[in-house]
Amino acid sequence: MKRVIVYIDGLNLYFGLRSKGWKRFYWLNLQKVAQHLLKPGQTLVMTKYFTTAVSQPPDKQRRQATFLEALGTLPDFCIYYGHYLAEPVRCRNCGHTYTTHHEKMTDVNIATELLTDAFQDAFDVALLISADGDLVGPVNKVKQLFPKKRVVVVFPPKRHSNALQQVADACLHLGHVVLVKSVFPDAVVKADGFILYRPTEWQ
Repeated sequence: MKRVIVYIDGLNLYFGLRSKGWKRFYWLNLQKVAQHLLKPGQTLVMTKYFTTAVSQPPDKQRRQATFLEALGTLPDFCIYYGHYLAEPVRCRNCGHTYTTHHEKMTDVNIATELLTDAFQDAFDVALLISADGDLVGPVNKVKQLFPKKRVVVVFPPKRHSNALQQVADACLHLGHVVLVKSVFPDAVVKADGFILYRPTEWQ
């Protein structure tokens, strides 16, 4: 059996779903997504999810925290966090200054885990769910150093990268069929018996 590790770019996936208006798929069991992407002769050994925790607004923070707790109930599943960097921006027209936030570290964290796992021979196939062209470098390096290992890119809905497609062994698109089969139940029970409920905004 070929060992598979799945690397999920959380924000890239989220914005892909949002661009389709698929809020009902925000409540995704990402391990099931990974399992549904496997081919015969492959076994899932780990799913790695890369995201950044939001702090504002409170309702969005609450929904994400609930989702992350639900993901925490999954076996062989790890979450890696980046952070948001505040950056002041000045309007050229009116001179008003406001603060915007840019997500940092996700692509670095993915690259680090992908290369570390390759060097430690933790996978035969890496499934990368992302369309971030910044990941071309680490994917290309894995291919150069470990030619027997395969890196397959899975593009989130309404996301694509020609550069990633060129360096990957194969490309897939994460479609409606897999998403429908991968949603958490409306109530997820934690190990301590606490029940997490799907946010009403994601119904």
